[in-house]
Amino acid sequence: MDDLILEMRNITKTFPGVKALENVTLQVRRGDIHAICGENGAGKSTLMKVLSGVYPIGSYSGDIRFEGKECRFTGIHDSEKLGIVIIHQELALVPMLSIAENMFLGNEQATAGVIDWNKVRRRAGELLRKVGLREDPDTLITNIGTGKQQLVEIAKALAKDVKLLILDEPTASLSEKDSQALLDLLLEFKAQGMTSIMISHKLNEIKRIADKITVIRDGQTIETMDKADVTEDRIVTSMVGRTLENRYPPRDPKIGETIFEVKNWSVYHPLHPERQVIKNVDLNVKRGEVVGIAGLMGAGRTEFAMSVFGRAWGVNITGDVFLHGKKADTSTVNKAVAAGLAYATEDRKVYGLNLIDHIKHNVTIANLPAVSSKAGVIDDMGELKVANDYRRRTNIRSSSVYQIAGNLSGGNQQKVVLSKWLFANPEVLILDEPTRGIDVGAKYEIYTIIGKLAEDGKGILVISSEMPELLGICDRIYVLNEGRVVGEMQAAEASQEKIMRAIMRGQAREEQLERAAS
Repeated sequence: MDDLILEMRNITKTFPGVKALENVTLQVRRGDIHAICGENGAGKSTLMKVLSGVYPIGSYSGDIRFEGKECRFTGIHDSEKLGIVIIHQELALVPMLSIAENMFLGNEQATAGVIDWNKVRRRAGELLRKVGLREDPDTLITNIGTGKQQLVEIAKALAKDVKLLILDEPTASLSEKDSQALLDLLLEFKAQGMTSIMISHKLNEIKRIADKITVIRDGQTIETMDKADVTEDRIVTSMVGRTLENRYPPRDPKIGETIFEVKNWSVYHPLHPERQVIKNVDLNVKRGEVVGIAGLMGAGRTEFAMSVFGRAWGVNITGDVFLHGKKADTSTVNKAVAAGLAYATEDRKVYGLNLIDHIKHNVTIANLPAVSSKAGVIDDMGELKVANDYRRRTNIRSSSVYQIAGNLSGGNQQKVVLSKWLFANPEVLILDEPTRGIDVGAKYEIYTIIGKLAEDGKGILVISSEMPELLGICDRIYVLNEGRVVGEMQAAEASQEKIMRAIMRGQAREEQLERAAS
């Protein structure tokens, strides 16, 4: 008989007008890595919030048994006392506090109300080494990268004597290298006897490390399968309720003249103005073309996009932007939008949406004059018509356009962001990690929207950390490394190996330049 550490039975959770979970059952064996997958809005995160006490007893129906005992959590501290620790997709770290302060926030090492800072730093150092970090515990969180921040979150969980570690999309914001390091760490914890639950949309990661996989669809348990029985096609079919014959929709590109060009673009870091981040980049996009930018984390892809779009990032920016062969003024966001540019940020929750407002206002915010009178008064019925139209066109799954954006799933939030910029009617659309943290079904819908935009003659620039995605949807790919373009290739002739070779050559070149400069 399996040694169950966790059993959740008939979990039902209802929000106003929506049944998020319906009689969900989950069994997790001690020492396993148990993956949970499903489309955005399927109920995965809701189930884990029930388990961790974020949603307390009384707000749902059903039973939770941990290590054979019934659990009635009134809050997250109750679950943590038993060793159940959740790491959410949006990391809960305070940027201007140190690593050590973050690790013991709410779990202070104090005697008679006085924190023992020597003990804090010593213990933090021990836990950081356990997760493979060599950072000084006094380093500010804001000064380390996303991959290292994810490891700090795990070290923070270890400080609470974790028995069951729950990770919600732990690699969504990580580079390929950092993702592999995190997966290796989870396998190491498994060898030491720790149990983990991982929510992930990345099917290759699930296949690599999970012992069992549970698929949730529309708030219900569809099936739980053993690792030996797992195929990507089976997972996809269970997740979306249908087979996806092709992961990327077919396209017949009709590429025209160059409509967008950046020449000799250079950008310096806003906090360290002596440090050049973008180095003499030349890049162009043609009408009807989908162009990708590949590169590792820290290559400068987002910094390039934000600096071009209204100089939203960087200082001492030099270079020229051309639209339809004419020099364009993109020195502010308003001027960039007026020139015909749009930028869908990688961080939709912080920069892409007003999470406390409804879909209708989010869709029209970038082009209010189009739903306003000459006197500047918004036509409410006109705005409603536009929002409903884009809700239908991008297939936003919601109760209505008056649903609050923050209550939507990640995939539907991304569709709202795209709708906002589509309504602005840009000539060139820059999409930064457009499918980050969304499921395979929603990804296909996003790819279809991108293809339709290209078919309509728009120029599309896609930044993605997923090389198969770039190879699947792009016509041409630039490779960026250390702020330089180190490769350009037609997607039909490209491969992951060719892209990585270009990156490696670029790294070798940067090292030579640094040696020459010193």
